[in-house]
Amino acid sequence: MASAKRVVLAYSGGVDTTACIPYLRHEMGCEFIVAMAADLGQGDELEPIRQKALHAGADVSLVVDAKERFVREYGFPAVKANALYDGQYPLSSALGRPLIGDLLVETAHAYECGAVAHGCTGKGNDQVRLDLTVALLDSGLKILAPAREWSFSRAETIAYSEKFGIAGHVSKEKPWAIDLNILGRNVEAGLIEDLTWEPTEEVWALTRPAEEAPDTPEYVAIGFEAGVPVALDGVPLGPTALVEQLNTLGGRHGIGRIDMLENRVVGVKSRELYEAPGVLLLIQAHRELEQLTLPADVLAHKLPLEAAYARTVYDGLWHGPLRAALDAFVESTQRHVTGEIRLKLYKGRASVAARRAERALYRHELVTYGPECTFDQSSAEGFIDIFGLPSRVWNAVNG
Repeated sequence: MASAKRVVLAYSGGVDTTACIPYLRHEMGCEFIVAMAADLGQGDELEPIRQKALHAGADVSLVVDAKERFVREYGFPAVKANALYDGQYPLSSALGRPLIGDLLVETAHAYECGAVAHGCTGKGNDQVRLDLTVALLDSGLKILAPAREWSFSRAETIAYSEKFGIAGHVSKEKPWAIDLNILGRNVEAGLIEDLTWEPTEEVWALTRPAEEAPDTPEYVAIGFEAGVPVALDGVPLGPTALVEQLNTLGGRHGIGRIDMLENRVVGVKSRELYEAPGVLLLIQAHRELEQLTLPADVLAHKLPLEAAYARTVYDGLWHGPLRAALDAFVESTQRHVTGEIRLKLYKGRASVAARRAERALYRHELVTYGPECTFDQSSAEGFIDIFGLPSRVWNAVNG
C-alpha cells in the first residue's frame, strides 16, 4: 500500500496551492510532494507555474496537457445541455474539477502516492468536487486539504508563503483569487466581496468594456454537427482552436462578463466574477439551433433538465448516476441538431443574424401568408373545439 507521506497536490500556482507546499511538508509531515498542474488552456503561464512549485519546495512538478480532453469530453457535453448554473454561469471552472480529480488519481498511481491534496478552502465548492471525484475513483487514497485546516486570511496565507521565501504573485491590498482555463476566467476575493464595489477594469482580462468595443459589428457563423461545435465561418476547427477563436472574438466585442451572486454547494452565497465569451456564444448559438431542429415538447422537457444538469455539475456529481442519465437524454436529442447559426457581435451583445439547418422544422410553406401556403386553415375550428373541451367541461361543472 502506498504511503500517505507521498502526496500529489493539485497545483494552480495560486495563493492557496502555493502555500500548501510548505504546509504539507512542515505542518502535515509529508515527505514527497508532487505538484501536478493540469493544462486546461491557461496558456503561457504554465511553465512559470511549474517552476514556482519547485521553488516552493515540491520534489516533482509536472504539467499534464488535458485541454483537448477538457473541451471535448467536458465542455462540449455541457454546451449540448445548455448548462448555465443559476441561469448565468457556464460552469467554466466547475467542469475542470472532475478532470483534475481524474488526473490526481492517475498521477498518484504513477508516483506511488497514498494521498492527494488540494488547496480548496472549507467554504468553497471545489473541495466538494475534488473530494467526491477522488473518493469515487479510488477510495483508498487519503485526501489532504491544508486550507481546511489552517485559519489564515488571504493576506496571512501570502505571508506564510513569504516565510519560506516564496514571493506572492498578488498584493495584500488586492488579493484576487483567479482561476483560468480555456472555457473561462473566474475572479473572487478581495474587494469583490464588497457588494457595493463596482469592478474596475484591472479585474477583467479576457474582455473589453462594451463601451470600448469596436463601433462596427462583427459576424461569426458557428457550425454544429449533432450538437457538437465543429466550424467557424465554414472552416472546420478542432475543439480548442474553435473555443480560443470565439474567446478572442467575443472578448473583443465586450461579450462574456458575468457579475453574479452565486449559491455555493456549502450553503453560502458568494459574489463571483466570470469571463466566458466563447462558451456563452456557443450556448447561445446551440440553443437557437435547437429551436430550429427540435419539436416543442422535447424543448419543453429538456429545459428543466438543463438546469438539473448545471446543478449536478456545479455540485460536483460529475461521476454520479444522475449526470450520466442526463447526458443520455441530452445525447438522444442531438441527432439532428446540425446546422449553422450566424451571430452578430456588437457592444457587449450577441444577437442571432441568420439560421440554417439541414433538418429544420421551420417550414416556410406552413407559416407563410402568401399564395404558396399549404396550411389547412379549415381544420382550425375543429382543433380549437377539441383542444378547449377539458376547460369548457370544467367551467360547466364548477362555473
